[in-house]
Amino acid sequence: MLGLAAVAALPAAIAVAQVSPRVTLLQAGFGAPVAAVFGLAAVLVARAARRRSQLSIAASGRGVARLGRFLGLFGLCFAASGAIAVGFYELLVRAQ
Repeated sequence: MLGLAAVAALPAAIAVAQVSPRVTLLQAGFGAPVAAVFGLAAVLVARAARRRSQLSIAASGRGVARLGRFLGLFGLCFAASGAIAVGFYELLVRAQ
């Protein structure tokens, strides 16, 4: 769930900016820290789940932990790209 929230945070903020007259696209970039927090939490929870599945007799849950880790890392990539975009925009605005 955390991985899905990490992946969906930035696109959801952009979608809100598209339909809302009060939220600009630049303000939607502030969804990047939310995606980063969810992504980091997903990676940490997936790591703990993988460790817990290695200690158990039944080898269940490894696929879910792998998927959670993948989605968490993907969410961190979204957060990094959003932060780069907002930072570059700020740099361009200040350079004018």
